[in-house]
Amino acid sequence: MSPTPDTPSRTPWHSLGATPPTALAAARVQLHHAAQVADAAAISLLRAEPDDSHTSFEWHAAVGALVAREIPAPRPFRVALRVAALELVALGVDDAPLSSFPLDGHALPDALAWLQALVTRERGEGTPVTMRRHFEIPGAPPDAAHPWSLGDGAAFRELAAWYGNADAVLRTLGGPVRCWPHHFDIATLLETPRTTDDVRRTIGVGLSPGDDSCGEPYWYVSPYPYPRADALPALGAGRWHREGWFGAVLTGTETVAAGDADAQARLVNDFVTEAVSATRVLLDPGKPPR
Repeated sequence: MSPTPDTPSRTPWHSLGATPPTALAAARVQLHHAAQVADAAAISLLRAEPDDSHTSFEWHAAVGALVAREIPAPRPFRVALRVAALELVALGVDDAPLSSFPLDGHALPDALAWLQALVTRERGEGTPVTMRRHFEIPGAPPDAAHPWSLGDGAAFRELAAWYGNADAVLRTLGGPVRCWPHHFDIATLLETPRTTDDVRRTIGVGLSPGDDSCGEPYWYVSPYPYPRADALPALGAGRWHREGWFGAVLTGTETVAAGDADAQARLVNDFVTEAVSATRVLLDPGKPPR
């Protein structure tokens, strides 16, 4: 389904732009490394899923955190990354905090030591926790010379607002909303009806906090398989991205320029509605938009 025209009034929205979107890259890289620690218990202790979903996070609005999958233990727990505070926290039953570790001023070995102690204590055995993964992420991991640094916290508070807004918008689309540790985007996947060739066609809708293709947060709507891009419909907001991957993109700068919180929410929801409709047509040109 697509968001309805009154979605902005029903979707919680935190005003964006206190820190410009183009000034968030350094904080985003630090968070990306912190997320690898928050995910290490799930990677080490859960059964691997073919789609890597065992490594995904959910946004927890009440905690302001990206929360990893539950770890089996006498009292099951989840490891979370509180974005605005740059802090790791273990959540127990009813999200009661069991332990926390502020990352500011610490290096990667310190964070892994905290996580290992947590896992050993809660599970009653010392299964080693590792950060093995099949991908690399940007930037060097925090070390003694260059530890995690919260600074005045403004950039991290801004990124928390971006993730919170994205989660609220994406949940209006009806599918599961997940944050993925590889690209660090938060997204949902829409299925489209299979056509006569029986090919599975999907539309990914999400927010990236920034990456090599765009150095600031951006919203995207990306169909798969990628359609022929020789005759693309015009978009009322955003643009079509065609280098490396295909999809409609609305940048953070454009979002902030819309104005106050209501205007930003309206722009994003209008962009998502229009781009989803356009990509449905691109995936199946024989059907009218809806």
